Amino acid sequence: MAQLLPLLTALVLCSYGPVGSLGCDLPHNSAPLSRTTLVLLDQMRRVSPVLCLKDRRDFQFPREVVNGSQFQKNQTVSVLHEMLQQIFNLLHTARSSAAWNNTLLEELHTALHQQLQGLETCLVQAMGEEDSVLTADSPTLMLKRYFQRIRLYLDEKKHSGCAWELVRMEIRRAFSSTADLQESLRSKDGDLASS
Repeated sequence: MAQLLPLLTALVLCSYGPVGSLGCDLPHNSAPLSRTTLVLLDQMRRVSPVLCLKDRRDFQFPREVVNGSQFQKNQTVSVLHEMLQQIFNLLHTARSSAAWNNTLLEELHTALHQQLQGLETCLVQAMGEEDSVLTADSPTLMLKRYFQRIRLYLDEKKHSGCAWELVRMEIRRAFSSTADLQESLRSKDGDLASS
């Protein structure tokens, strides 16, 4: 019971938050953090992509999960959090540390961690509202499968420099798509505030 108290407290506080029943807003620093993340991903390039053409792979990014207009706010928060968490997990391994400049990698970890923390309040709320069953067409499950394909590719390529370079480029593309999700969240907040 003592373990549930902080969660219950967070849920109660969320219900009285600044956007009424939704109880959460994207942090004001989310856009600068997103730009920082993209810049860091660009700076991490160590191998010319031209040298890696033979290793290219279509990871089948599920584009429909970043079309935030088709989701409720709670689903959008869940998808955004899952995307950031998967990127963080992929880049927070011993093998990724060996692939890139550790200073840049630590800065990237910090930026991703701050973005994840900023979404925590919203995620707690979303989990309370969202049906937790993962169906085959669940956006969260689609993202998990996408990142699993990336992990399998890295294993198949034995975490080579080219494999990591192509994954870096893929992560950058995927992360860029979160801008649409964040904009969708902001517009949903605006719609609710004006009604």
